Amino acid sequence: MDEDAFWQLIEDCRPRKPDPDAEILAATLTERLGQCPLAQVIGFAEQLSWALYRLDRKEHAHDLGGDAFLYTRAAIVAAGRTEFDSVLQDPSAFTPYAANLIWAEPLLYVPDLAYRRITGEDWDRDTRYSYESGSNIEGWAD
Repeated sequence: MDEDAFWQLIEDCRPRKPDPDAEILAATLTERLGQCPLAQVIGFAEQLSWALYRLDRKEHAHDLGGDAFLYTRAAIVAAGRTEFDSVLQDPSAFTPYAANLIWAEPLLYVPDLAYRRITGEDWDRDTRYSYESGSNIEGWAD
């Protein structure tokens, strides 16, 4: 899955009604990916990790702790490509998400749940980029 396909899938699965914590989005993505070839799930996991890694920067952190910062970054991804690109261009666009603790934790589990649907097994996932807070060394350099 390339970056364009990733963002299109996010857009196609985003609900038209309010979705606090991105639970509907995550369920829809899991359902959709659970019907795809395993390569699509792996590609989604890679693209999700890459997007979260790119947001893992000191100027976005706003004194958020590790998990809170991760879940807030996931909310940016759940908001779609336009919002994601906006935050990358202007870090102040991250502020409302941090100030209001807007989270999308369920998005993080989508690849694992889709993998389990397809294979019946748990996935010991290891993506190219870590999405854990503070893993983007360049983004935290002084």
